[in-house]
Amino acid sequence: MNSPPHFICTPFSLMACQGLASGETLKSLKAESETLRKKLEEERKKLHDVELEKVAEKAEALGELNMKTRRTLKGHGNKVLCMDWCKDKRRIVSSSQDGKVIVWDAFTTNKEHAVTMPTTWVMACAYAPSGCAIACGGLDNKCSVYPLSLDKDENLAAKKKSVAMHTNYLSGCTFTNSDMQILTSSGDGTSALWDVESGQLLQSFHGHSADVLTLDLAPSETGNTFVSGGSDKKANVWDLRSGQNVQSFDTHDSDINCVKYYPSGDAFASASDDSTCRLFDLRADREVSIYSKDSIMFGAASVDFSLSGRLLFAGYNDYTINVWDVLKGTRVAILFGHENRVSSLRVSPDGTAFCSGSWDNTLRVRQEGRGVVRELKQGGTTPYLKNIFLFN
Repeated sequence: MNSPPHFICTPFSLMACQGLASGETLKSLKAESETLRKKLEEERKKLHDVELEKVAEKAEALGELNMKTRRTLKGHGNKVLCMDWCKDKRRIVSSSQDGKVIVWDAFTTNKEHAVTMPTTWVMACAYAPSGCAIACGGLDNKCSVYPLSLDKDENLAAKKKSVAMHTNYLSGCTFTNSDMQILTSSGDGTSALWDVESGQLLQSFHGHSADVLTLDLAPSETGNTFVSGGSDKKANVWDLRSGQNVQSFDTHDSDINCVKYYPSGDAFASASDDSTCRLFDLRADREVSIYSKDSIMFGAASVDFSLSGRLLFAGYNDYTINVWDVLKGTRVAILFGHENRVSSLRVSPDGTAFCSGSWDNTLRVRQEGRGVVRELKQGGTTPYLKNIFLFN
């Protein structure tokens, strides 16, 4: 006589089964979930009445871009993995596989501070809104905050404060609108909000099924939300206060390496290993544009918008930076100069320049050749770069 099949009780199966109503099974719930997902897609399609490129047909074409490298920052001994601008529009913090975090004066290219971390692969760094502290972390699974001072010879390591602790590597960090809270993402599949002073966990965000690789905080005027992207090919929008996943997008075909909010906060862009960048409209709850070309076969690692939102800068694994017209979906420029993957890219707070970090161990600060880029051909009044030669 055959013995009955054995059911292996794991903590997850027990948790899943405890909440089942009479007659429900995991299989039936999965089927119901799939049915609801299809209905949601149908409702989205009903609202999909026109393409972004169609709406943008009447918009003036962009003028020629002539971006030049104004400064090259050299000092890291290995791949640059992350960088961030200070609100003063002059200083930059960068982190590297060499285990070092460097604070630069982008005007003079001088190194103002350098910190040696207890681990290599420092994958995340961020400037505090006040400019008086930096945060960083990586394979140590921690987010550490270092206060900065005017004394360039000060031992920053002695003032180190360990704020956040994940169970896997730290992939991203950003301060909220004050120096007192910091948001982190991790390879453990979660994001978390922390109190800097006490190190207390204020809120955790669970919803990705794999590593969370990137996050970006919404502009302060648009509310308490942030977006994250991960190895599960999903981009999730979260409510900072409740910890709830309020929107989710899964149209990418591979890892999402970077997400960045549109300046208004009503949309965000993503960069993926599937060689595309995409734009998602939060009000329409759907993807509205794909930035890609058949000739682009390498993954996109980083994205950022110009100050007006008309341009999208994207760094790729083929060592290039592509500049896209956000409205028309066309590529308006290809920027060369790096000798390896472009891992990080950020436009300065005032929009006068942008900086890119690369696996070639350097950072490059670029600015338009004439000092100003007009985003409309004739009579344009919305400059992407102000008419200031900061880096001449």
